[in-house]
Amino acid sequence: MTGALAVATSSVFIDLSGTSPGTSTFYRCLLAIPVVAILAVRERRSGGPLSHRGVAMALLAGALFAGDALLWTAAIYELGAGLSTVVVNAQVVILPLLAWILDREAIGRRYLYALPLMIIGIALTAGAIGRAGTSSDPVLGTAHAVAAALCYSGFLYLLRRGGAGGLVIQPYLWVIASAGIVGLLLGAAWRGVDLTPGWEPFGWLVLTALLGQSVGWLLVAIVSPRLPSTVSAALLLFTPVGALLFSALVTGERPSPIQLAGAASVLAGAYVASTVGRTAEAQQD
Repeated sequence: MTGALAVATSSVFIDLSGTSPGTSTFYRCLLAIPVVAILAVRERRSGGPLSHRGVAMALLAGALFAGDALLWTAAIYELGAGLSTVVVNAQVVILPLLAWILDREAIGRRYLYALPLMIIGIALTAGAIGRAGTSSDPVLGTAHAVAAALCYSGFLYLLRRGGAGGLVIQPYLWVIASAGIVGLLLGAAWRGVDLTPGWEPFGWLVLTALLGQSVGWLLVAIVSPRLPSTVSAALLLFTPVGALLFSALVTGERPSPIQLAGAASVLAGAYVASTVGRTAEAQQD
């Protein structure tokens, strides 16, 4: 829960920084590298080095992570820090589809129940009905958030295919290094990159790198396998819920009632999709 809430702060800190997608993506990765590198060295000593295949998959995953970060940052400014984080959770229905298309993994019946909840929720969040609250451009922001979810799904798929053999921190080090470089290059071509954003924006990016990019993600990645899947899935919902709460308290975002209903529908779909086929596993645990 602590890890999920730490990740939830990222959207608010990025919003407060006011920096471009390329600037925030580059610095949140660059500033996280020293912390993750220290932990990666310890993991290498105890668990051995990451395979060449694992490194290659992590580098490709990092490129997709950069796409996710760039698009999600754009969505933060257009849709809002809270709602954009909710919509990115569409990855929980995109990833199984990706695995079905590429690996022919079966999709359960309960998974199909999540699809209409997710689709309806995204439409409502985009402001298809009624007012859009404090969102500046909900339609474009939702489109960017969904595209970010697509990139994030590809990122997760490649990490799983990388076959890291239980290693967590070393792959993540390669991921953020790759994402930082790709984010810098793509960000420079899309809305620009400011390498000297100023001390206040830089401070918010430091917090993003330490809390969300380093501590939050690593806590979730390391601890989640030790929990029953249903418990882990439920706790991870603290990220979008926390982002909604933090954005309301810190930046004064006020989604409309329709958008909040859409967010609730997305979260319900995310929970249903992420617990498909895991009831028996949770009972065994």
